[in-house]
Amino acid sequence: MLRGDKINNQFYIKMLLIHFGYGFLIYLLPSLSKLILLGIMASFLFVILDRKNKGNEALMAAAYIAGGEVFFRQTSAVIFYETGKYAVILFLLIGLFFKGASSKTVPYWIYLLILFPGVVVASMTLSYDADFRKLVAFNITGPVCLGISALYCYYKKIKKEDFQRVLLMLLMPLVAQMTYLYFYTPSMDSVRISLSGNYAATAGFGPNQISTVFGLGCFLICTRLFTIRHKLINLVDIILLILMGYRAVITFSRGGVLTAIICVISFLIFFYYKQDAKRIEGTNLRIIGMAVIFALVWFISSLETGGLIGNRYTNRDAAGKLKEDISTGRVELIETELTAFYKNPITGIGVGKGREYREENMGIEINTHNEISRLLSEHGILGVFALAILIFVPVVFWFKFQNNFYFLAFVAFWFMTINHSAMRIALPAFIYGLALLYIVDEKKNPVHRKRLAGR
Repeated sequence: MLRGDKINNQFYIKMLLIHFGYGFLIYLLPSLSKLILLGIMASFLFVILDRKNKGNEALMAAAYIAGGEVFFRQTSAVIFYETGKYAVILFLLIGLFFKGASSKTVPYWIYLLILFPGVVVASMTLSYDADFRKLVAFNITGPVCLGISALYCYYKKIKKEDFQRVLLMLLMPLVAQMTYLYFYTPSMDSVRISLSGNYAATAGFGPNQISTVFGLGCFLICTRLFTIRHKLINLVDIILLILMGYRAVITFSRGGVLTAIICVISFLIFFYYKQDAKRIEGTNLRIIGMAVIFALVWFISSLETGGLIGNRYTNRDAAGKLKEDISTGRVELIETELTAFYKNPITGIGVGKGREYREENMGIEINTHNEISRLLSEHGILGVFALAILIFVPVVFWFKFQNNFYFLAFVAFWFMTINHSAMRIALPAFIYGLALLYIVDEKKNPVHRKRLAGR
């Protein structure tokens, strides 16, 4: 084993132990959560400023906050609800100050500019009683976070070792959150299970968000089983995958779990294609092993929930009767937003107006679950242009370089997540940015690599 790999593996084990302890500490002393978060953010800020972001420390800091945002909300560590998104934006802006953005980022500057006419429209369409600042901030911070992530990452060269550190920073707070939940709700035997989203398994926090972040965590662990060939580390990751996979499944929120499976398949498509003949057999065995792990997680989850998890995924109620609407009301929400776009195709109804619009037309006050239909309804024709930028720019970039086999998986995570959970958290926006990185493997090809224009 190379010395660098040994150091990375030791660092990984140390980080796991720290975050197991971190999760247990927050369970014991919840009042420490705010202090710990402030300490984490201050430490990252110091490191970024001290090293002038030479090793993409800003990206690592943003990754940690994006990965831990739901945990910080769940434990009331955040100063205000959107703290995570603002922190990700702040860290990346500081990183851009030191490293700058590529001259190729013009499409994403246009995307950011497209977002603000909707704020002006909202100032005219929102009711007098509405909290303008709160509604606009809730709906605009996610798209802005995506734009800043894209500005930082697009055409940005990053060493493979640094990229792996970024992924590690994403994973670690999820390990702490998983530990916290195991202590909070160790078993499903003594709790009441809800098939519409099991709050008993999520410490009373939103099952949809926890399913989303744990789904990403499972995906990241799965990729480690293919990219890292070390028996002890692989064994640790298998145990971690079973533990986190179980917590994701028993949330009874299907979106994050199904997204994770799609991301794993998307990753394997490109990873398998890039393998040489010597490694294909080993990769095949790992795929079979992963299928066995998934089956084991499902079997344990089914036992723990008395078979109710099977009802949830086959869209049946507790009595086993098939439900009519598999989308749990999301289709109706999309229909109202598309209707709003049809009636206001040029200007849209304004950022944050969607909630009021649904109350006026459906009689219920609820936030959107779909970012695509929200873009169209609240931004009008400009939303169409924004969506075109978000889809076509990454595709062109991928076909030009094809050096990031996480690309399709990351884009899939972004697209799937914004279709069932909008941009309530920073994670899909940040993951979208990671898909745009140009990863340099200096060990494999230190000299002869395709040159990047625009930097």
